[in-house]
Amino acid sequence: MYDMTYHRPASLADAVDLFSHLDEPSYLSGGHTLLPAMKGRLAAPAHLIDVRRIPELSGLRAGADVIEIGAATTHATVAASAELGRVLPALCGLAGSIGDVQVRHVGTIGGSVANNDPAADYPAAVLSLDAVLHTERRRIAADDYFAGLYTTALEEGELLTRIVFKVPESAGYAKFRNPASRYAFAGAFVSRYRDGRVRVAITGAGNAGVFRWTEAEAALQKRFAPDALSGLTVDPDAMLGDHHAPADYRAHLVGVVTRRAVNATGSVDIR
Repeated sequence: MYDMTYHRPASLADAVDLFSHLDEPSYLSGGHTLLPAMKGRLAAPAHLIDVRRIPELSGLRAGADVIEIGAATTHATVAASAELGRVLPALCGLAGSIGDVQVRHVGTIGGSVANNDPAADYPAAVLSLDAVLHTERRRIAADDYFAGLYTTALEEGELLTRIVFKVPESAGYAKFRNPASRYAFAGAFVSRYRDGRVRVAITGAGNAGVFRWTEAEAALQKRFAPDALSGLTVDPDAMLGDHHAPADYRAHLVGVVTRRAVNATGSVDIR
């Protein structure tokens, strides 16, 4: 590591003001993407602005039609919410599947979504659940938010404040994990809405990050069953490939986890 100055503002206004006046600042939430990047000398902010304890950024409200979650809300809080569990248990299950217990008590939904790590779980839920992302400046639709690996529509200094999810009729999440890192080789969040729409979002596999699998959506809108996806494949050339999992293997896993997500509607399938 290297020298830096740590700041812990008490309010959203204070955080935004700090960012606007400091040289080379960065917001810090859970830190599970930023801190490893700093250790590897891939990022070198001179000032860290910790937003985790700002009251305006925390909290959760689950209604019949929408769910609102503050950006600084931890994975553990989402996983344990009985209020959310009654409305959308698949989202609780997703949060409870992230990393390990230590990660879940520090990591935040806003940090995960703001960094758009290609193997993160929450981006699949944000995209599948047709969410709206709120910042201190504006609202951004999920379909307009994700812009590639570690890239989003957020502008310099723009801070996520909360995420508003649409409540589907049913939803399921499934992923296949690297047994060492516990990150997903491929994960699928499937949401089915009362008007017949289906949204399928894939994380962990795409070489441009999270994406909607529109061919699967069309098939499931005709018949919502795992075997409706028979014969469908994603292009291996559009998949990540490394020594852990080559691109063609990840392409195969996309089909596997999407069928499992349909079958696990209302819960999570983690293997």
